[in-house]
Amino acid sequence: MYDVVIIGAGVTGSAVAWQLSRYDINVCVLEKCEDVCEGTSKANSAIIHAGYDAAEGSLMAKLNVRGNEMMDELSKDLDIPFKRNGSLVVCIHKEALGGLQELYDRGIKNKVKGLKILSREEALELEPNLSEDVQGALFAPSAGIVCPFELNIAMAENAYDNGVLFKFHSEVKDIKKDAEGNWHLNTDKEELVAKYVVNAAGVYADNIHNMVSDNKIRIIERRGEYCLLDKQVGSHVSHTIFPQPTKLGKGVLISPTIHGNLIVGPTATDIENKEGTNTTAEGIEDLITKAGSHVRNLPIKNVITSFAGLRAHEEHHDFIIKEVEDAPGFIDCAGIESPGLTASPAIGEMVAGILKDKMGFKEKDSYRKTRKGIVKTEGLSLDEMNELIRKNPAYGNIICRCEMITEGEIIEAIHRPLGAKSLDGVKRRTRAGMGRCQAGFCSPRTMEILSRELGIPYEEITKSGGSSVIAPTRTKGNEEVTGA
Repeated sequence: MYDVVIIGAGVTGSAVAWQLSRYDINVCVLEKCEDVCEGTSKANSAIIHAGYDAAEGSLMAKLNVRGNEMMDELSKDLDIPFKRNGSLVVCIHKEALGGLQELYDRGIKNKVKGLKILSREEALELEPNLSEDVQGALFAPSAGIVCPFELNIAMAENAYDNGVLFKFHSEVKDIKKDAEGNWHLNTDKEELVAKYVVNAAGVYADNIHNMVSDNKIRIIERRGEYCLLDKQVGSHVSHTIFPQPTKLGKGVLISPTIHGNLIVGPTATDIENKEGTNTTAEGIEDLITKAGSHVRNLPIKNVITSFAGLRAHEEHHDFIIKEVEDAPGFIDCAGIESPGLTASPAIGEMVAGILKDKMGFKEKDSYRKTRKGIVKTEGLSLDEMNELIRKNPAYGNIICRCEMITEGEIIEAIHRPLGAKSLDGVKRRTRAGMGRCQAGFCSPRTMEILSRELGIPYEEITKSGGSSVIAPTRTKGNEEVTGA
């Protein structure tokens, strides 16, 4: 019997688990994939939004601003990279300048701090590579950039350290309520019983909701395609650059990433496929055309990879975070699209508050507020690096040459709480394979380390779990695979 079962280990489910882990209760997170951060949370713009875009009075607006406010303390407590680089909404048509004022007024009503409308000259002074057509811009200094993987993983790890149980490869197939008011959740492996259920299933949140309620909801899968550019052009802009928003979203942005790359995207295409994360020629072409209209000389030829993610769009365009009326004890976190990453810690706080009011939780005496991330060799002085290697020679062995990631970092990523089990798991925790060659050189060696540290055959190592086996058979007999 669990007090709370959370469905989904993306950034929303992990944020709820993180907030609930401070209380003396029994919490379990169910995730259908092999790792945290496997869905929408791994494919987004990595932006901490200021909060001027969401409609006044909406949950999106309230939780966006609150999540933004929480990010400084959270990033210090959980040891994740975060920077307030500020954002610009760029107007390139004189007749549309009134739209900047509308965004400004909305932002003020949403209690966004520091907003300012810039003239053409002021905008170009901040960002010299803006389009020559720029007429003005809305400047939001509170906007920022973050690593979405580390944010998700850090909240999950801290929750785990504080007693939350995570069960992977556990897809919920059916949910029923018994006569005592307890929920019975059947996965493809077992049955669990819980007093309360939190639905944080991303694009599958409608499927989960509709198992328990006659008041059906529908999540629309909105695909967004991106291009990631090489670090050598990461300084082409220093702020996050948005066009003026449309009904389909905030438009194609251009932004530096927290790790020094440049990201361009997303597109917005509604599809009917909850696993439709493929990129398309049409989408990438559309992305490049739109991005080039707001920034001059966009170095798009420096693309090192493209990818796509799905946004869980609900037709009323607001977050659904509440107890389901005809299913008491079942809490929805549905329709969590942009600015969901920004809002995630505030969503966790809100859901924990709902459940605390219902159950009267008491805080643990042993709660650990902080979490220390993986030791990173980047930025260490020569003396610090030599001392680290002296203590553990694995930190002197470079595995990923593009990102200069060591064997020591990869080993730690595998053996941490909720550690990496695949190439993508290692990549999201260390950036090994994220560089210019996109894992072309380091994959065999990373696979060798995974095989050795996990104690599983080399042929069973996957890219991202499931059937994504990389080297299913040997081509050189039965001799030992060295990865060289």
